[in-house]
Amino acid sequence: MRWQWKLGTFAGIDVFIHATFLLLIGWIGYSYWLQYGTIAKVVEGILFILALFLCVVLHEYGHALTARKYGVKTRDITLYPIGGVARLERMPDQPIEELWVAIMGPAVNVVIAALLFVYLYLSRGIVPMTDLTVASGSFLARLMAVNITLVVFNLIPAFPMDGGRVLRALLAMRMDYVRATQIAANIGQGLAFLLGLFGLFNNPFLLFIAFFVWIGASQEASMVQMRNSISGIPVTHAMQTQFETLSPSDRLDRVVSLILAGSQQDFPVVEDGQFVGVLTRDDFIRALSQQGQNTPVADVIRRNVPTVDSHEMVEMALMRLQESGTKTLPVMHRGSFVGLVTSENITEFLMIRSALKTAGATAPPTA
Repeated sequence: MRWQWKLGTFAGIDVFIHATFLLLIGWIGYSYWLQYGTIAKVVEGILFILALFLCVVLHEYGHALTARKYGVKTRDITLYPIGGVARLERMPDQPIEELWVAIMGPAVNVVIAALLFVYLYLSRGIVPMTDLTVASGSFLARLMAVNITLVVFNLIPAFPMDGGRVLRALLAMRMDYVRATQIAANIGQGLAFLLGLFGLFNNPFLLFIAFFVWIGASQEASMVQMRNSISGIPVTHAMQTQFETLSPSDRLDRVVSLILAGSQQDFPVVEDGQFVGVLTRDDFIRALSQQGQNTPVADVIRRNVPTVDSHEMVEMALMRLQESGTKTLPVMHRGSFVGLVTSENITEFLMIRSALKTAGATAPPTA
């Protein structure tokens, strides 16, 4: 179970809400009830949070629509209690493009805050920021203040915030992308340490934010380092060539035997020497529990699976795995099915390659 529900599709991008978001709504409603004791105030509090997260969605669309301009698709946008996440298929190739993608999210909040300021100014609703809290003050004034806070928070120069990507893009204009990422990640972790130290003596919630920033910076640096390490390596070096195959006429009881006898999780389905599709472990377990072991494999397989050509590079295979959301992709050579590639294969290949480098070997093993 994915624990999220689709709210709709806007501008060609699916928007989801995670189940944990409902906990935030419940907590806000309960907090307002304890403070004010009226249904009207509870509804007002929930509406304010919903308005806030509408601003968050618009923020994510700022990233997504700018990325689309550079040919980068967005898989979806998901709302969590701590904010929104737009899953881009990849980051733009040029640093200046990444800069624009990163900065357009906070820019949306700047526009929202500016529009609210103009309205409040004309209607004489401007009050000092010190008079506003999340629960007190006029609805629009609080919404303006929150948007300003979102801008400031997101422009902190640390991953995974937008400011970290802005910093990386600016550094990458003058140096290697990997080095730029490492410097930006180090700066982010340094800020996380200071934030955590401050939170230790003042606000324990800052410790959570510091941990979030530290992990985000570490993951970004590791991901870029991995992509750099597989650059220029043919997919044939990291693909599986020994595996079991299925026929569309096979039944799930054969799959049970194959899984129990070995460690293979996903099975390519071949008919008359031609690749037909893939039976994934998740689909197999679901069909086995719902339909039984006499179900034909043909009723369960995924047929429209993206493929990787044997002449393509490992980095392209990894990108296609991420884009498709599948764990296994078939490798084709001149239209013929020759192997499988998975993220686990790629990871194992990198581990072996690293070990060989340490031992002084000049080349990794090939398939």
